[in-house]
Amino acid sequence: MTATAPTQADRTAAAPLRVLICDEMNPGDLNHDGFQIDYQGNMDRAETLRRLPEYDALITRSRTKVDRELIDAAGPRLKVIGRGGVGVDNIDLEYASLRGLLVLNAPESNNVSAAELAVMHLMAAARGLTRSDSLTRAGQWDRKYLGLELKDKTLGIVGLGRIGSIVADRAQGLRMHVVAFDPYVPDSKFERLGVTRAATLDDLLAQVDAITVHTPLTDETRGMIGAEQLARLKKGAVAVNAARGGIIDEQALVDALHSGHLFAAGVDVFVDEPPAPDHIFLGAPNLGITAHLGANTFEAQERVGAEIVSRVLDALHGDVSKGAVNAPALDAKTLEALGGYLKLGEKLGRVLAQLLPGAHDVEVTFRGEFPADPAPVVTSVLVGYLSGITDETPNMINARALARERGVNIAIREEQDSPDYQTEVIVKVTGGAKGEKERTRTVGGTVFGRNPRLTRLRDFRVELEPEGFILIASNQDKPGAVAKLSTLLGSWGVNIAGMALGRAEKGGQALFTLTLDDALTAEQLDQVRALDVIDSAYLVRA
Repeated sequence: MTATAPTQADRTAAAPLRVLICDEMNPGDLNHDGFQIDYQGNMDRAETLRRLPEYDALITRSRTKVDRELIDAAGPRLKVIGRGGVGVDNIDLEYASLRGLLVLNAPESNNVSAAELAVMHLMAAARGLTRSDSLTRAGQWDRKYLGLELKDKTLGIVGLGRIGSIVADRAQGLRMHVVAFDPYVPDSKFERLGVTRAATLDDLLAQVDAITVHTPLTDETRGMIGAEQLARLKKGAVAVNAARGGIIDEQALVDALHSGHLFAAGVDVFVDEPPAPDHIFLGAPNLGITAHLGANTFEAQERVGAEIVSRVLDALHGDVSKGAVNAPALDAKTLEALGGYLKLGEKLGRVLAQLLPGAHDVEVTFRGEFPADPAPVVTSVLVGYLSGITDETPNMINARALARERGVNIAIREEQDSPDYQTEVIVKVTGGAKGEKERTRTVGGTVFGRNPRLTRLRDFRVELEPEGFILIASNQDKPGAVAKLSTLLGSWGVNIAGMALGRAEKGGQALFTLTLDDALTAEQLDQVRALDVIDSAYLVRA
């Protein structure tokens, strides 16, 4: 028997997905069915630019700059960028999102190592380790130096995220009292960790003996601990920054050490790395320095490499529930709960794009109690809306970036009560051509089981399945309108699959929708509008 030769489709289906690792790391096992993983640590940029178009995913650490040039060079095949570690500072996240690329990281892998380094700096600063080490090496045996005990002292933590929480636990193991400031963390987490909540940063500064910061570097956090904040600390306090350079102002920190207001400090991060030979930290007294070593343990490096590879492979198979930086990280439970609403949101957006393209404001209102946080539904609305007004391919990754690029403002409202349904999503868009009067269009819907239903068009209540072609017609509430339109459609052989009626008041303005099996031509739609019983008519595809 002669075997059948493989077709092109067979060869394509069998082709492995390719992943390039271009930075030094410990990626663990590289043998995974259906994947070809090529590891070349410290690949030079020219080689990366040349080879990247051959790959479906790229994995980096902090060395490789994933900028516009690199993203453009990748071409259409690249789908996922993985960053081993916490930050994504080396990735142009906005441009990657705009191009529809999923960006992942593996922040949890470094948590214990980073937290332990911060605690090390805290203990070293309290006991004068750096000072004693340098003096001893210089031949000075100074046994008169007095350090600080941490037991019964109060530690202030700015940022009670993953790493800050581990620091709190370790500090409590040292019998320290822990106070934290983090406006984005609920009270329940403070209670669970046994940490006292500071209402404001100033409130925290006034009551602590030591401070450590564990927030990302943003416009809000850059320089948030400056000269004024350090002056509010008790004289003789200790300060630690093992998070991001610049959260504690560098000059202010050095000045506070020179003046003696701070007992000692520890830093693992600089604004500019590596620091210049004349950097102000290098001559500061009682300052312990490490070279951004927070993630640098054997255990963390093994975890981060294997973890980012695993997440990238999962993402290439469609699972973005772990580590997504620029896309909703929806786990299976959330997807199960919101699946129908995500589909509804996309359909509402698509209908509105046909009724009013080019809107500059999109307002999404959630009414009632949803089975999960409905925030991802906003993104699905934008996916549907943008699919009708741009030649890009919007998705759950790039929709918000595309909207921002087009100047679309997004507003979200939540109302506890839904008077007509258990839950309802209402979307209103506002826009208009330059020089024209602004217009608004509103649609709403709900989910029965997992099936979307339209429930509102403008101010009219309707109920129909948003599938296929929908003819939306308004008229005065008088007998005969539906009959005349049905007769006209029948004469063209257009079948009506469903119908929904609505009116504001008896005898007033009315609206009815017909779900059609086939589209209407522009000439047929004009004939519909010409009927004496029709005020306006639009055809949309859901």
